[in-house]
Amino acid sequence: MNRTEALQLMHEHTKSASLRQHMLAVEAAMRAYAGQRGEDPETWGIVGLLHDFDYEKFPNPEHSPSEGHPSWGVRLLREQGVPEAMCRAILGHGNYTGVPRDTPLAKTLFAVDELCGFLVACALVRPSRSFADLEVSSVKKKLKDKAFAKGVNRDEVRVGAEELGVPLDEHIAFVIQALRPVEGALGLGAAAAPVG
Repeated sequence: MNRTEALQLMHEHTKSASLRQHMLAVEAAMRAYAGQRGEDPETWGIVGLLHDFDYEKFPNPEHSPSEGHPSWGVRLLREQGVPEAMCRAILGHGNYTGVPRDTPLAKTLFAVDELCGFLVACALVRPSRSFADLEVSSVKKKLKDKAFAKGVNRDEVRVGAEELGVPLDEHIAFVIQALRPVEGALGLGAAAAPVG
């Protein structure tokens, strides 16, 4: 599956602009980490782009390990011939699936998922609505504020960095850098475009 096909699948199953924005952000972070680690940015980017494509239709609030998100989506991806390593990484980003994060791809997806959501929330409340002036110290301060972006699991942000073997400050800084070039496509910053 190439990016065009992945984007089409994401659009077909996800109407929410904020959820599309999230998947595009995770894609950018995954591509950046792939480049840093000598992995294939296309493969890693597609995993980021598709990790939540089934969330809107099958949210899985009961955290079933085999029904709903992400299991429903992975079944469809397998039918379409998506390689097993990519499918297992997507399954592994949900702790409740029981699928271990035993590859760099899986560990990275888990590490950037919640953090990307949090960083977008941080950018949205800045006067600039941009990552350009977002600092690690500001992000860490907001992480301590439990009332801010309540839906973000702070433990998963911390554990994700630990599993990657990257200090949290470095991980936050790296992902901010990864998101800066794509902020317009995410509907943020001066060059904001509608999320699509």
